Amino acid sequence: MIQNRAREILRILQEKFTKPAWITSKMDPFETLIITIISQNTNDKNTIKAFERLSKTIGVTPESLAKSDVAKIEECLKIAGLYRNKARVIREVSRIILEEYGGSLKPILEKPFDEARKALMKLPGVGTKTADVVLLFSAGKPTIPIDTHINRVSKRLGLAPKNGDYEKVRLALQSLFNPEEYMDAHILLILLGRKYCRARNPSCQECPVNALCPSITSTSP
Repeated sequence: MIQNRAREILRILQEKFTKPAWITSKMDPFETLIITIISQNTNDKNTIKAFERLSKTIGVTPESLAKSDVAKIEECLKIAGLYRNKARVIREVSRIILEEYGGSLKPILEKPFDEARKALMKLPGVGTKTADVVLLFSAGKPTIPIDTHINRVSKRLGLAPKNGDYEKVRLALQSLFNPEEYMDAHILLILLGRKYCRARNPSCQECPVNALCPSITSTSP
C-alpha cells in the first residue's frame, strides 16, 4: 500500500537526517514572506546573505521596506538572482501590507486555508509555493510546499503522479501523511533530494530509502 510505503520512507528519513535548528522556531510571517521571495531562483547560501544584508541595512518590516528607495533594496539583494525585479516586488508587497492590512499578515493568516492562500497569491510575486511556505512555516496551516527537489523526489519514489503539476503533487503527498507530518515531509524530502536524489547522477546505492524506491534501476548511474 502506497501510504504504508510513504510512512516508512518518512520514518527512515527522520532517523537519517537532522532538521535545521531554525525549523523549531516560528519565523515572523512577514520575514518568511520576504526571505521566500528572495529565495526564488537563488541558492540557500545567497538567500541568507541577501536577507541578512536587508535586515541590517534597511530592516525587514513593511514600513521600512515600503518607504525605502528601491535602489537601496537592490543593493542588498545583489547577491541573489533577479535582484532588480525582487527589489521592486518586495517594496510593492510591503506597501500593500502596510496600507491594506495595517502592516501585518495576521488578518490574512487568520482566514481559513483556502481563503488565506488566495489572499496571499494576490500579492505581487507570490505564487503557490511562496504562499504555501508562509502558510506552513508561519501559520501552521496544512499544506506541503513543493519545490524542485520535492517534485523530483516524490515522483521518483512513486508518491506523486509522474506528470503531475504543482497542485497534483501537493495533494498527492498530503493524502499520504498526517497534517502534523507535513513539515517533516517537506523538509526531509528536500534534504533527500539535495544529498542523494539529485537531478543528475543520483546516489541511488547510498540512498537510505533505495529499498522503497521503484525508480532505482532507471536512475542509477
